Amino acid sequence: MRGVGDGRIGRRTLLTAGFAGVAGVGLGVGAGLSLDALSPADDDLVAVRPGPVVRDTFVSAARGGLATRWSLIRPPDVVGPLPLVLALHGHGGSTEALLAEPWDLPGALARAVAVDGVAPFAVATVSGGKTFWHERPWGEDAGAMVIDELLPMLLARDDVLIEPIGMLGWSMGGYGVLRLAGLLGPSRVAAVVASSPGLYDDPALAHPNGFVDEAEYERFSVMDRQHDLAGIPVRVDIGTEDPFYPATRTYVDGFASQADVESHYSEGGHEIGYTRRVMPGELAWLGERVGRE
Repeated sequence: MRGVGDGRIGRRTLLTAGFAGVAGVGLGVGAGLSLDALSPADDDLVAVRPGPVVRDTFVSAARGGLATRWSLIRPPDVVGPLPLVLALHGHGGSTEALLAEPWDLPGALARAVAVDGVAPFAVATVSGGKTFWHERPWGEDAGAMVIDELLPMLLARDDVLIEPIGMLGWSMGGYGVLRLAGLLGPSRVAAVVASSPGLYDDPALAHPNGFVDEAEYERFSVMDRQHDLAGIPVRVDIGTEDPFYPATRTYVDGFASQADVESHYSEGGHEIGYTRRVMPGELAWLGERVGRE
């Protein structure tokens, strides 16, 4: 780790403090984030009965024996096995938060399928802590938990179809799905959506909960590794007022061909209101690529 006197730790410290409501919470719930004017008005959200939700816990060896909550969300009135989309939460989030307001993934999936006509799929969530979905110096590895423990468990169920899966992540989870999709490859991942991804193009600015020093950043950053996603359709959404917008633009521009990535930039910041506004389009995009016809 760099010393205090190298002139860059101060910059990182200031940024981390300044993002206390952004990178520090990662679009979490109960951390001062509010719905903004960009979120759908309550009157515009069609009330739809959500489908069934399975909730359970397993002990994760990859996370050092931690009890790890997960859920499986299905759209209403759809029977039989469904394709799977894995959703990763942001820093400070959890599977419970994604199930509840203001996220309400069960309601969002129900509206997508029952109202918008999106081809149905199931959505799995899992609690991964604050470790940025990769191995940390003390050994906890939420990324390995997803790949080696959660996915085999889900794909063994009789209500989930076999791979390839879709992936959807927000903030820290947006970074996480880009990294994990690259590890899994196109034979196992059909499409990936990174929404307001927590990306850094300078290790001196990276959040210390994810990258304690430049060596950890170089090992796990997705910057300059867009080729890992070759063959996987990628969508990136981010607001133009989001602090992660400049690094995300750099990341998108780094694809060898713009045909390899679909990017959407619109007004909004790193806030749940922006997330709610773009989520219907993201679910429809995933339905086109992984949904059951």
